[in-house]
Amino acid sequence: MGDALLLDLVHGCGPDCAFLRDERACPPQVFLLCGARDRHEDHLSAAAYVSSCSSSVHALDSGSIAARLYRFKQTLDQLDLSSVRVLAPPRGRAVLRAYQEQLFTAVYSFDYRVDERTCAGCAGSAPSDSPAVPVEEEVSRFLQQLPALKGEVRVLTSSLIPGGFGHGFSTRTGGVSYIQTLSSLNLFSSRRRRDPGAVVQENCRRLALHAGFHPQPLHLVKVDHGSCVWVLGEAEPESYDAVVTDRTGVVLAAPGADCMPILFADPVLKVIGAAHAGWKGTLMGVAMATVEAMVRNFGCRARDIVVAVGPSVGACCFRLDRQQALDFLQVHQDCVPDPESTRPHVDIRLANRLLLLRGGVLPEHLHDDSELQRSCVTPCTSCHPEDFFSHTRDGLNFGTQVGFLWIKGTDGGTE
Repeated sequence: MGDALLLDLVHGCGPDCAFLRDERACPPQVFLLCGARDRHEDHLSAAAYVSSCSSSVHALDSGSIAARLYRFKQTLDQLDLSSVRVLAPPRGRAVLRAYQEQLFTAVYSFDYRVDERTCAGCAGSAPSDSPAVPVEEEVSRFLQQLPALKGEVRVLTSSLIPGGFGHGFSTRTGGVSYIQTLSSLNLFSSRRRRDPGAVVQENCRRLALHAGFHPQPLHLVKVDHGSCVWVLGEAEPESYDAVVTDRTGVVLAAPGADCMPILFADPVLKVIGAAHAGWKGTLMGVAMATVEAMVRNFGCRARDIVVAVGPSVGACCFRLDRQQALDFLQVHQDCVPDPESTRPHVDIRLANRLLLLRGGVLPEHLHDDSELQRSCVTPCTSCHPEDFFSHTRDGLNFGTQVGFLWIKGTDGGTE
């Protein structure tokens, strides 16, 4: 039956529809998608019908269709609902599916009940408040008008990366994501989370405006928790955890929500890289694989490359099962401070630092937790809920911050 019922009055459906009359039971929550020009009596008749089923009735009757369906999603999230039955005439199905693609993820299931039998409302002309612009554009305009949550966009930077590059590490403030564990500048959408792609795109737009790379999009690595490095311009792998380039204006980005976003810049040859280093990628050597790709493909020297490690989980909060943790002893015994524990703490920051130093990166060119007095770019994500997302702390529905980097053009920007 579904957790919620959405009745589409906007596109002509009404209480006299044959397929509505055939419904034998209503779910506890019923939503009426109404337009400003809907017949008032139809609105009241539909409300009376569902009220007779002892359901809670919500009227979505103001603002654009994007605004009404966004409020619908907010209510579903507040009630922790995810299964929706939709009663809509045939012409409304395609429109609602387009909004669904923009505003919902695979967490939500939609069961469209569309009957070819028509009623007077279904057979009438299309309502005047059907979208006058493409759905994607309407949703984007609506999201741009939303107020920022939890303050303004704030970005951390490293003093090691020189002025010929633009870069930063995002924090969690200044976006429009409203779900608590994703609020507010979540920068990644997943089939398993409730933040849709359109919201994440709006968050990215706000970050770009603040950081100075608008309108260029973030080129985010396709995480596989390994050590594959893509050289931009070559055939793109299906998944990879690092990317390198010498192209001006291309904004590379790596995600992190306990895992490390690591930025690499060669100020001599103007080459950059971005890598995602979780505990698996750390053991597989993704950080040095990125350095080696810069050396092999662009002639860089490891001693010229500066490396900035972004916000990530500290050894204070990160634990692994014992067998997994003990693998880090191969890097250094200090990476596992309590090896006798059943779930030892693991210092993935130290492991990456040691591996980079062994690979030829100079200690003065490495900005991580040992450099906190210079500029705090590597605080523990789990310890600072007001500033950062954390998988360790927040569970499966966690948000994501990113590290980003680009080579500035002659005008100082991305062009």
